[in-house]
Amino acid sequence: MIKPDAVANGHTGAILDDIIKGGFKIVALKYTSLSSAKAGEFYAVHAERPFYNDLVGFMSSGPIVAAILEKDNAIEDFRTLIGATDPSKADAGTIRNKYAKSIDANAIHGSDSDENAQIEGNFFFSAFERF
Repeated sequence: MIKPDAVANGHTGAILDDIIKGGFKIVALKYTSLSSAKAGEFYAVHAERPFYNDLVGFMSSGPIVAAILEKDNAIEDFRTLIGATDPSKADAGTIRNKYAKSIDANAIHGSDSDENAQIEGNFFFSAFERF
């Protein structure tokens, strides 16, 4: 998911280009926005953490781009492509190094497991929206 900060800063096309050049196939793509309730549902796993309310507020602050990607070894390769959560610690050339402003406004979300990728993909897309 391309987060509201990256969308607002005009980085959507460049990020999608990086993803495609990284060898990923986009099988679903959606420009949308999350209500506070939907953002809270998506990030429910973090509900007990002190940053939860700020995260929900940020994720519902503007449009996002949701996507489902495919590639062999997709989770590990995507986590490498996007870089560390804190962009000041992200490797040069990673998406967060190039486009994120802070640990909170970090440009992009990537699933951390195949199971979460399935859950997150189903959150945004029906079977009819996947190609």
